[in-house]
Amino acid sequence: MSDSATNGGAGAGTERSASGPGDGTRAVRAGLPEPVKHEPTLPGPVFAAHFHLPGDPTGPYTYGRDENPTWTHLERAIGELEAPGRSDVETLVFASGMAAISSVLFSQLRAGDAAVLPDDGYQALPLVRAQLEAYGIEVRTAPTGQDAQLGVLDGAKLLWIETPSNPGLDVCDVRRLVEAAHARGALVAVDNTLATPLGQRPLELGADFSVASGTKQLTGHGDVLLGYVAGHDTGAMAAVRRWRKIVGAIPGPMEAWLAHRSIATLQLRVDRQDATALRVAEALRTRPEITGLRYPGLPDDPSHKIASQQMRRYGCVVSFTLPSRARADRFLEALRLVEGATSFGGVRSTAERRGRWGGDAVPEGFIRLSVGAEDPDDLVADLLRALDETAD
Repeated sequence: MSDSATNGGAGAGTERSASGPGDGTRAVRAGLPEPVKHEPTLPGPVFAAHFHLPGDPTGPYTYGRDENPTWTHLERAIGELEAPGRSDVETLVFASGMAAISSVLFSQLRAGDAAVLPDDGYQALPLVRAQLEAYGIEVRTAPTGQDAQLGVLDGAKLLWIETPSNPGLDVCDVRRLVEAAHARGALVAVDNTLATPLGQRPLELGADFSVASGTKQLTGHGDVLLGYVAGHDTGAMAAVRRWRKIVGAIPGPMEAWLAHRSIATLQLRVDRQDATALRVAEALRTRPEITGLRYPGLPDDPSHKIASQQMRRYGCVVSFTLPSRARADRFLEALRLVEGATSFGGVRSTAERRGRWGGDAVPEGFIRLSVGAEDPDDLVADLLRALDETAD
């Protein structure tokens, strides 16, 4: 492991490694085609349902549900970030993160199989569980923390990991879980949404799939719905591709182009947001009304040790709990620089009381805060002011 991996935290990925250029250079140039005189460096979106196809249907582009040149550039870009220097990794983009998640689960599992999911993950996973069970697939769940999924792994066909977990920010040992799953003949998929490829590379940790919502910090502007799957097993990825074709869960070319454009600033955004998230967490830990503060970058966070061993950056999300639902609502209303919204990873800070949706096993006063790219001093001041003004 490189120094950038072991040190973690903001700016760690700016160092070069044996695998090639630094994260900033890689993000800016990822997926770009070879330069052609008088052509744009990043070609515009290709809006095409069909392509000229005389004779035998050979070649990469035949029909708009199967392939699109704009997807190709984006898929190459994400692949270069998820698995730099590797030619055996394939990346497929989808219309949303849930489309990507569904493609892995429903393409790899059959009736009679067993899958292991986290019980503290993304709030849509209970809906996924119900659908899997309706198809005759056994679903077992366990918390992310303390590698608890190991206890229900025997006989499973697929292990689904979400680390850091959303919204609780627990972290599990990906290498340990992958080793145990593979020894039992199970595939492993890691939801890498919160970490992004600049924070964590699941394929390097041994996972079979890295899956994420590109809606969040990967694209970072809150204006694109997108998902992707990256994997190195040819047969498994062929099944994922076939599922995308059957279901038609494909991204629009404009969304794909916007996502590729946004990746160019990924390292700049991630380093600013993640460094500010640590500042915010350090400021909030001094407040007596706050309990359950979680941020993997804090040295005393329960997840810090293992996060530091497998993450290169710790993410832009901070979670904590205020004493009551009423206090949490007042706090959110008092904020001036933080928008009340769901999702996370955008350049504008957002926060919400997660209990308002149901589905997350969190206290009524639980807040998920997504730290944006505002000036750190301004953001910290706004948060502390809102806490002061809404004190009981």
